[in-house]
Amino acid sequence: MASNHNISKPKVSVLMPVHNAAATIEAAIRSILDQDLKDFEFIIIDDGSADSTARLIARWAEKDHRIHVFSQSQKGIIEALNLGLTQCSALLIARMDADDLAHKERLSKQVAFIEQNPELAVVGCMVEAFPADHVKKGYRIYIEWLNSLITSEQISREIFIESPIVHPSAMIKRSWIDRVGGYQDHGWPEDYDLWLRLQMAGAKFAKVPEVLLAWRDYPERFSRNDSRYSIENFLRAKAHYLSQGPLANRDAVFIWGAGQMGRRISKHLLRNGTQLQAFLDINPKKIGRTLRGLPILALEDFPKLWHAAENPALLAAVGSRGARALIRERLIDWNLEEGSDWWAVA
Repeated sequence: MASNHNISKPKVSVLMPVHNAAATIEAAIRSILDQDLKDFEFIIIDDGSADSTARLIARWAEKDHRIHVFSQSQKGIIEALNLGLTQCSALLIARMDADDLAHKERLSKQVAFIEQNPELAVVGCMVEAFPADHVKKGYRIYIEWLNSLITSEQISREIFIESPIVHPSAMIKRSWIDRVGGYQDHGWPEDYDLWLRLQMAGAKFAKVPEVLLAWRDYPERFSRNDSRYSIENFLRAKAHYLSQGPLANRDAVFIWGAGQMGRRISKHLLRNGTQLQAFLDINPKKIGRTLRGLPILALEDFPKLWHAAENPALLAAVGSRGARALIRERLIDWNLEEGSDWWAVA
């Protein structure tokens, strides 16, 4: 249920949860108020901040009528987001975080893009990491990958590798958030969970092919310190939705990669009842052995097993840099179609 703080609906509801962000929140607020699109409401949820955050937000709300502040005792980001959704009155929800900076044209370009492409449920954008001296190599590689996923096809193809859209860069149709039940707590990242549920429901994603958000990286970052963002919990999320969607009713599932990633994700897939049949690997030291009681096979053994199954699927679970492209090349040679026969999960 939306609140009645606006009689006429704004074009966009900007939704920002915040907890103890006094050092960064004013810059984040300013970056939204400086947008060239002016027709928005700014819903800020203070999740029990114990620093001067509440006072700073109140001061900004006095200056600009578009800011609406709501507070709760500290319950976490999921409850803060869902409280925020009850207060958003627009048909488009733009997420924002209290430690990031929106470029001036972010809202206007995302609105234009979603209006030009009405089939989309979510529109993101490219991002840049800052401050430069804090950004580590692994984070840069992740952002390179994120910024390479622009089209609906690219995002859908690689959604089981990692979260493909930076949450505070997203503009989401309210109807789609409602359709999949808002934000939910399953013990893994709430944004990745939302993207996977939307994907399962048939939603389409794309990005404005421009950098429109500066994404802050620092050691205290929420996603670096909350256990829900651990690799293991990302794997749990992948296995859960893979088993419910692409791998449901498969009589034989193969995993390419008997290394660390294959070993870890196979554990969660088996717990979800996936019919794993074998692992594939190119390492002669692994071929002929077993993993989780299943054989590790050479690539040349695979086509025969694939054709023997009625409804098989394959997961590529090799995380080393460049491996995905080589695997993709081989599977194209075998006439396997990505997104229906196989998926990359690393």
